[in-house]
Amino acid sequence: MKHPEYRLVLAANRDEFYERPSLPAGFWQEDNNILAGRDLQAGGTWLGITRTGRFAAITNYREPEAFKPDAPSRGKLISGFLQESSTPCDYLREVAVRSSLYNGFNILAGDAETLCYFSNRDGGVKELAPGMYGLSNHLLDTPWPKVDLGKKLLGSVLDGEIVPEKVFRVLRDRTQPGDSELPRTGLTLEWERVLSSIFITSQIYGTRSSTLITIDYQGNVSFTEQVFNNHPEPQQVNKYTFRIE
Repeated sequence: MKHPEYRLVLAANRDEFYERPSLPAGFWQEDNNILAGRDLQAGGTWLGITRTGRFAAITNYREPEAFKPDAPSRGKLISGFLQESSTPCDYLREVAVRSSLYNGFNILAGDAETLCYFSNRDGGVKELAPGMYGLSNHLLDTPWPKVDLGKKLLGSVLDGEIVPEKVFRVLRDRTQPGDSELPRTGLTLEWERVLSSIFITSQIYGTRSSTLITIDYQGNVSFTEQVFNNHPEPQQVNKYTFRIE
């Protein structure tokens, strides 16, 4: 799928424990080139873009039995890319060399020319062709119900002019599949149910924010973030627009 107006449309939810301190998206004081949220616990980020058009996002790979409490922060892999100038695939190859130090993750990294993907649970770096991709807490395009549903709903929304509120409506979808369709990742059935929807809510963990990034073929960037934290409706909306330098 290649959109006639946009070279990138990135729609993403950040799911995290409510107690983990963080800042909403903004240009970083120490590096005004970076637009991203900030994890105040470890210092990295989960998704961001630069004024030069470099962008990256990370998700955790769900495997509770293999969790290493002393592993380095995965979020710093994103801020590292945003601060560097190497190509997306070259950066991910550098990450791959030391990737065994980290808990499981998936990274998307891109610029004006390419989009690359790497998981430390899936071998080498892949340069992605134009198309639609879905990523949750397994590998790229793993057909979990929420991934398949998200791609289906977004596909209908992206067929023509992009209306941001329609995209955010997809990101707020709370549909839960039946138990027979749930992935088995080592969590209890109760937690598999909780985590099975696109938008997650629970007492301690859930969708903290939703983000839509678009880049058109003229280099115009639109970045909109809706901040939920532990509320069912957005408590804050942050919007930024700029032209790639």
